[in-house]
Amino acid sequence: MDVPLLLNYALYAAGAIAGLYVVYVSRIVVFIGNDSIGVIEKLWSLRGSIKSGFIALDGTAGFQPGILRGGIHFFPPFQYRIHVRPLPSVPQGTIGYVFARSGASLEPGQTLGLLPPGASFEDARAFIDSGGQRGPQRQILREGVYPINVAQFVILTSEGTHAIALSGDAEAIHKMRGDIEQRDGFRPVVLRDREDVVGVVTVHDGPSLDHGQLIAATVGTDAHDAATYHNCFQDPERFLAAGGRRGRQEQVLVEGTYYLNRLFATVERLPKTVIDIGKVGVVVSYTGEEGSDLTGKDYKHGELVENGKRGVWSRALQAGKYALNPHGIMVIPVPTTNFVLRWIQGSSEEHGYDTNLAEIQLITKDAFEPVLPLSIVLHIAYEDAPRVVQQFADLKLLVEQTLDPMVSAYFKDAAQKCTLLELVSNRADIQRRATEEMKTRFCRYHLDLMEVMIGTPRPAPGDKHMATILDQLRARQVADEQTVTYENQRKAAEKEREMREAAAAAEAQGDLTRSLVQVQISENNGQAQLRLREREAVGIKITASAQAEAVKMTAGANAERIRVEGQAEADRTAAVGKASAESVAAQVKAFGGPEFQLRKEIAQILQAAIASAKVPLVPSVQVTPKNGGSGSPLEALLAMALAGRSPAVAPPSAPASTPPPAPARAG
Repeated sequence: MDVPLLLNYALYAAGAIAGLYVVYVSRIVVFIGNDSIGVIEKLWSLRGSIKSGFIALDGTAGFQPGILRGGIHFFPPFQYRIHVRPLPSVPQGTIGYVFARSGASLEPGQTLGLLPPGASFEDARAFIDSGGQRGPQRQILREGVYPINVAQFVILTSEGTHAIALSGDAEAIHKMRGDIEQRDGFRPVVLRDREDVVGVVTVHDGPSLDHGQLIAATVGTDAHDAATYHNCFQDPERFLAAGGRRGRQEQVLVEGTYYLNRLFATVERLPKTVIDIGKVGVVVSYTGEEGSDLTGKDYKHGELVENGKRGVWSRALQAGKYALNPHGIMVIPVPTTNFVLRWIQGSSEEHGYDTNLAEIQLITKDAFEPVLPLSIVLHIAYEDAPRVVQQFADLKLLVEQTLDPMVSAYFKDAAQKCTLLELVSNRADIQRRATEEMKTRFCRYHLDLMEVMIGTPRPAPGDKHMATILDQLRARQVADEQTVTYENQRKAAEKEREMREAAAAAEAQGDLTRSLVQVQISENNGQAQLRLREREAVGIKITASAQAEAVKMTAGANAERIRVEGQAEADRTAAVGKASAESVAAQVKAFGGPEFQLRKEIAQILQAAIASAKVPLVPSVQVTPKNGGSGSPLEALLAMALAGRSPAVAPPSAPASTPPPAPARAG
């Protein structure tokens, strides 16, 4: 190849490189990527250098308020220096902080810089012109990418610092980052429900509290007022516009996520106020306006104020969970259920009010010195709880300084009026009387005495006489108990007998049941038979009545028939007799008189008698009387018949036979 040609190419290349270098050095052309920004620094100007501040707003030399975005930019040679930096970005779920290098000075006592209304960090000129202040800013940056002039504003994020390094403020920026990290300021405040806490906020900027104030009052909580609603300290400017003060705040944060500027406000996590069931919370407020006394002129133990005022609130909080600021409000739990105070050494309830109580030393009427264990059941009405707290400040002080001396004095006085045996044996009566008499005393302190329970008096250390008395009383009680035991044994024996009888009855229950069933069956059968017999009797009675009526009718008919037949027979007999009489009369007349007729009839009678008796006509044996008379009436009749004469009047020894009676006449 031709050497001169090679030299020409080399000269062209060197000229091109030199030209590019000159272009680079002179900053005529600047390329900025889309993920970067360019901060303009004017090296020189015909207007001279900047007179005040850090940003040159009038075209003088220095950092310019505007920035360059992605693309190719052209500048006059050797007049500008372009600082290319990554776009400031705040990661998601974190907070970015801003430090302004230029702007108005902070007011005395002011901690953070003001972001003027309508201004933003993305427009440095507007920020400065509208009165933006230098230093750490109240306004924070939420997640996102911000085209901000990092010469005017230093952006601090959890991933790093976006700024053009300057030697003058390096230490301030480093300290600012250290404070933020110490307060965990790059992350929002998150209060979770499982933690069951409240966030107590302390504001580090704004006007100070008035003299005598400990807690800043709650302001800017009306969501309808857009100018003052700061949404739980997340908008510092609105908080201050609402009249917020620096210091610990009365308003607390509850469960949620809050994007707070930790340079403006820090958060302390404290447990919620929990008032258990069976208790109320008496509130002592350290903040709020001074309230007027609600207790009246007769109450000399302090003041009770309306809820929300400074002092002891007149209405206690009911059982529940409350988001209260423990630095501004103290809640004293007061039990509203019955609780016990024990005057027993070494024995106390869980509430601990009676920890320092011990048995009461007594002196009885008969000079014994027993020790009396005692328990008292108390109740505090929920409406009286604020008065009790206002009067005694603490329930333990109430017990130790008031109730203990009062109760001890009462029982010492009562013991001096009775003997030891009376103290022991009349314990129930003493309890009842103590309950009634001490109720009035306890009411003076707004306490309800429910019951007094006295334990068994015991001897003081070294006292042997009381043991002797108690042994005697114990022996007496044993005797009484034995009597009761024997009586109970007797009753038990009777019960055992009854139980055995019941067991025997239970064993025979089957047979008894069957017999009862059989009895019932028999009774049912008897009832059935009885009803059957009753029905039969009724039937028989009806039948008999019908038969009797029939018989009566039949008898009447028969009687009538017999009467008619008898009448007919009588008439016939009369007719026959009359005819016979007439015939006999005719015969008598024909035979010559009645003697002949009589002989005829006698002969007929004899004939009939001989025929019916079957007696031989001539007897085989004949007995003749010694006197020669006839032997029988038959013979006499026969003789008389044969003799042809009628018999004379019969002698006494041989009565004459009477003729057969005439047939009776019917009717």
